[in-house]
Amino acid sequence: MTATFIHPLTGFVEKTFVITEFELRKLRHDFTELVTRALQPALWLLIFGQVFSRSGAMHTGNTPYLDFIAPGILAQSVLFVAIFYGINVIWERDLGIVQKFLASPTPRAALVLGKGFSAGTRTLSQAAVVYGLALLLGVKLNWRPLALLNVLVVVVLAATLFSTFSLIIACIVKTRERFMGVGQVLTMPLFFASNAIYPTDIMPGWLKTISHLNPLTYVVDALRTFMLAGSTSAFGLSRDYVVILLTTAILVFIGARLYPRLAT
Repeated sequence: MTATFIHPLTGFVEKTFVITEFELRKLRHDFTELVTRALQPALWLLIFGQVFSRSGAMHTGNTPYLDFIAPGILAQSVLFVAIFYGINVIWERDLGIVQKFLASPTPRAALVLGKGFSAGTRTLSQAAVVYGLALLLGVKLNWRPLALLNVLVVVVLAATLFSTFSLIIACIVKTRERFMGVGQVLTMPLFFASNAIYPTDIMPGWLKTISHLNPLTYVVDALRTFMLAGSTSAFGLSRDYVVILLTTAILVFIGARLYPRLAT
């Protein structure tokens, strides 16, 4: 019984990572993508973060504002990279690649999850950029190996979550123009209705409720806990991980059901 269960699971994992490796090979043809993606967190930390830290407008308790915002900017960078990942799927549909994937014996969930993991791996460069800038700006970072490992895990999981959400949008709208419009509409509300650049305590009640339903809030909370020296989780790390993993699993399930519709 155990061997019967393990064999399909092993095959699923293997096919997932085959799709991930296939997606990552595209980076060999355009490393400039990694460079251009680094500009956004640099602007937010060097301009927005510096200005607001000097103004004293944000009350973040004993945590300096620049320290407070650094994990939020990393989460924002991951969100912005992942949320537009679905446009690649539309390109693949136009080139006939989606049809080839669907004709293969690879499970639909493995296709969706593999693409999500590839987006997660791409966003690791964002973590390196944010850490480098934070170090230069004097942010008190937590350099313990276990904390660094957890940051990488959260970054990959968050990118997988939002890229899968992006794929679902692509399956629904099916055109690049509509996808870009919907992606831009969704990105800012997700970002500003979270604890990325201000604490939830200063939010009005209705916005605080929305932020507690926003998975990005739990991504930021986990990153803030692991990235900053002496930081503690506002919601509890177990809750952060449960929300991120459960949301990702639900989105992968939905994405696997909708993915074949993209080819029609």
